[in-house]
This record gives sequence, C-alpha cells and structure tokens, in this order.
Amino acid sequence: MKDKPRRSSTCTTTTTTTTPSSSYASVWTKGNGRTRQTHVVRARETTRERWWEKNCPPNMKDIHSTQEFVDALAEAGEKLVIVDFFATWCGACRALFPKVVEIAEKNEDIVVLKVNFDENKPMCKSLGIKVLPFFHFYRGASGKLAAFSASMSKLKRLEDAVSIHNTARCSLGPPPALQEFPDVAPAKEAEHAN
Repeated sequence: MKDKPRRSSTCTTTTTTTTPSSSYASVWTKGNGRTRQTHVVRARETTRERWWEKNCPPNMKDIHSTQEFVDALAEAGEKLVIVDFFATWCGACRALFPKVVEIAEKNEDIVVLKVNFDENKPMCKSLGIKVLPFFHFYRGASGKLAAFSASMSKLKRLEDAVSIHNTARCSLGPPPALQEFPDVAPAKEAEHAN
C-alpha cells in the first residue's frame, strides 16, 4: 500500500509497507539526499469481547435507555431484579463483574440488568448513582428493596442481599411505577392505553 508523498520545503517521497500479520508499518522516507526507515505502530484490529460482555448468562441483560429499564422491570414481574450500575473504566466494576456473573448463573430465577453509567448518565443521575459499582434490588409490587455500593471487599453484602430478597413471596399486585421516572410507563402498558 502506498501513501501520497508529503510536500514540504525539501523533496520527500514516502512509501509505506505493511503486512497483515505485522503490528507496525515500515515507512521509507527519501529527502535531503538520504533515505530513512521508521516504524509506525498501528492499532491491532481485534474483535475481543469486552469485559462487561464476557460469559453473560441468559438472565443478564444490557440496558441502554430509561425506557428499556422500565420495560425490563415490568417484564420481570415478581422476580428479583438486580441492577448493576458500572462503567467500562471502573477497575472495581471490572473486578466484581465475574462474581456478579456467578451470582446470576447460580440464581437463574433472578434478572440482572447491566447499566453502563457513561451511556445512561441522565438515568443514573435520576436514580442517585454517584459511586460505582452500585446495585439496586427491585421486586414486583414491592418496588425498590435495597440500594448500595459494593466492591470485592463487600462481596458478602451483595450475596447476603440476594439470599434475603430472593425468597418466595406472594404478589401484592402489579408493580408500581418508578418514582424516579413517573412519566415513563412500560411499553406494553403504553400500548394498551392508546
């Protein structure tokens, strides 16, 4: 592959040589009466799975909007819903994520919603998320049951909350609207209203 020659006060000709397997390009520059080779490192083209997408069981779902969040809570009915607020740059979130996956795998009857803080800042602000990782626990008509920050050192708190709130319960009626989003109704509910 050849690049266009660069124009400057001296005559310069640039030739770029790359190979598909290399992680750098050789650039030959001719100018001022001498030839010089430099190596330019290029980003490797990878399709690696991102850490927050690895090994997710079927009961884990990514949330990308407030509407998706409200709909997912409504769809869960009386199931326990754990909302994991994380950021891709958060080291504690990354360290705790395999444990959250493990909890989801052990408890197939719960729903885990993953909310990327950077993609959903207005929603996170409305929910009072100021520290990451942060967890909310919801259940049907009971609404929000618990909210707390956790890390690897506080993993026991997360496990205890799952065992306390994931017990058999009778239904007290339909789930209430989220107080933080009174104007956002679940999509199914909105369809029936029209």
